[in-house]
Amino acid sequence: MSMFNACSSQLKQPIFGRSWYQIKSYDTLYSIAWHYGLDVKDLARWNKINPPYTIKPGQRILLYEAPQQAAQSGVIQNDAGTNRKVIPITVSTKKPDKVKLPEVLFEQWPTAGKVSQYFSSKTIDRKGIDIKGNINQPVYAVASGKVVYSGNGLADYGNLIIIKHTETFLSAYAHNNNRLVAEGAKVNRGAKIATMGRNDIGETLLHFQIRRNGKPVNPLKYLPKSNKLLKQ
Repeated sequence: MSMFNACSSQLKQPIFGRSWYQIKSYDTLYSIAWHYGLDVKDLARWNKINPPYTIKPGQRILLYEAPQQAAQSGVIQNDAGTNRKVIPITVSTKKPDKVKLPEVLFEQWPTAGKVSQYFSSKTIDRKGIDIKGNINQPVYAVASGKVVYSGNGLADYGNLIIIKHTETFLSAYAHNNNRLVAEGAKVNRGAKIATMGRNDIGETLLHFQIRRNGKPVNPLKYLPKSNKLLKQ
């Protein structure tokens, strides 16, 4: 059992259609963004929510950028809601400079064990990697950061912890048996944050993800090539 109150409810599709979501008591803006594959900064901007991103149960939020919010739309609507005027847009033909991503961003693996399932951008249930191990073995923070979600309200993730490391990167640790950190806690790299549990079909493992600007990326491109925890 977790040291925090368990919640059997799951994050569902927005009840006001695909463009809206009504906030539940266990939600955070980060967990909603995570579920829908959005960047939390975009979600906050679309809904005019300022840091620290406080939300309230019952509140409705947009899951997309409304046309009137998009500067790229080039459309202005008059007070009567008719006669739209299109503003010409100048599009730059200059290619953006390529940014070389670091091969290793995090210096720590999240737990001991071998990878049993690898990341695939084309498969919906392989947004991260699975690391097999033993029940209740330690799960560690891969880098310093702030816990922005600690709960079990997201379908298919069980007891989940999400850590914000920078404005760009988040890491997530799913299917824990126990969560040892609460939302808002600041953790250092290597801090024990959870213990390993089982997924929905009874396999003992940690499902680990890294997201860059809200999008899943291959964790093996950011973790050290060898898992030193295996040698301890």
